[in-house]
Amino acid sequence: MSLVRLHTGPECVDAPGRAPAAQQSRVMAALSKIPHSCYEIGHTWDTSCTRAAVDVARGALEVSFKIYAPLYLAAAVLRRRKKDYYYKRLIPEILQSTSFLTANGSLYIVFFCILRKLLGGFYSWSAGFGSALPASYIAILLERKSRRGLLTIYMANLATEALFRMAVTRGIVQPVNHGEVLLFCITASLYTFFFRRKDGLEGFAFSALKFIIGKEEIPSHPGARDQSLRPQETPAAVEAVNPPPPGQRARRKNLITYTRELLESICKQGPRHRCCKHYHDNCISYCVKGFIRMFSIGYLIQCCLKVPSAFRQMFTKPSCLPSLFYNKENFQLGAFLGSFVSIYKGTSCLLRWLRNIDDEIHALIAGFLAGLSMFFYKSTTISMYLFSKLVETMYFKGIEAGQVPYFPHADTVLYAVSTAICFQAAVMEVQNLRPSYWKFLLRLTKGRFALMNRHVLDVFGTQASRDFKGFIPILDPRFVVASQMFGDGIQLG
Repeated sequence: MSLVRLHTGPECVDAPGRAPAAQQSRVMAALSKIPHSCYEIGHTWDTSCTRAAVDVARGALEVSFKIYAPLYLAAAVLRRRKKDYYYKRLIPEILQSTSFLTANGSLYIVFFCILRKLLGGFYSWSAGFGSALPASYIAILLERKSRRGLLTIYMANLATEALFRMAVTRGIVQPVNHGEVLLFCITASLYTFFFRRKDGLEGFAFSALKFIIGKEEIPSHPGARDQSLRPQETPAAVEAVNPPPPGQRARRKNLITYTRELLESICKQGPRHRCCKHYHDNCISYCVKGFIRMFSIGYLIQCCLKVPSAFRQMFTKPSCLPSLFYNKENFQLGAFLGSFVSIYKGTSCLLRWLRNIDDEIHALIAGFLAGLSMFFYKSTTISMYLFSKLVETMYFKGIEAGQVPYFPHADTVLYAVSTAICFQAAVMEVQNLRPSYWKFLLRLTKGRFALMNRHVLDVFGTQASRDFKGFIPILDPRFVVASQMFGDGIQLG
């Protein structure tokens, strides 16, 4: 059994060509084993492995049911399910997803204790990755097959972000300024390119882009027709054919009527290339309307997300209600969506004017430039999720084309590995885990994940206890295997 020794004195200087002593000690620490029990490291709130696993399972069951019950009920209402679904399928689906999430949390602590007994201690990988890998694999098999793909994409997204942060912390890679914006530009470019291609996108991705960008940008739009040779009909020409009735001149003096007519004349008149399919607007009004539409949608979405918290503060802090409508985040999301659509449409129209053709290659340039709109609403989560979905789309297209091999049960294996990576970060270096997922783990375990003795795990060199303000659990000395830890020691009581 090898033990980890901490050097408290100054670092020694090695000969040229050799790694510094501090680096060598970190490498040795990662490969070494600490002899502590699972009670000392993991379930510090209870000395019994069985009772600790039951505690985690009980809390996870309660939280999981509270998550999935309203989620499935709201989904059923929005999808307008029939009565048979509520009577026969709703409760079984809720219980199935609840059992999946409960198993994922409770089986982790089970394998945590099993590995400790098999290995006689803990390695840097066994407390997190090694324990979570079999637990996650078993748990995902309990979930519905229709949800496994979505869960896999989400966890792969989290794991990729955690691995990147780990690499940055270790100095392996250097972060790129505005990297999330660059990633979104590349992703948006490829997404819009596939959107323009025939059979490039299908399902939800195609419907979402069609809603955001508009059906006018689809070359195979069934309502498209060549009106390039059709003369522009001006309001004056229309009036010459159909003279207004006697009382209409007086009504036109109304400000609202005048404004409407002015906007209509601006939209119908003005530049529009013969390849553009927005027949009711010129290119300028086409872009402006797209911005206004998506800005309004983004603003309303952000307002709706704040309604629950605003409702709770309605009686306690009525002065906070105006912030529901005049919040900076509301305008940021609206500016992000609105500018994305207007930049994409404007660039597409400009390229049609310059090249005198409507080419799907235009989508690569227009999508990349439209991705710059993320400067208004920077989000690593959005960039990583869309990139993960893009990789999934390209992978399945490669399978259909016979260029990429198909791996059976790839989603379950990828989910297990991704979740194990996230648990490794949650145990050994929580500072490199996405904060929202860490809060979810605390909620799922009723705060017990934060009770781990990370002060002991600091010997592995990952600063495991950095964000826990020196927390050291009070342990029962009768069940402590290692009476003291190298360096600062364990407080017993």
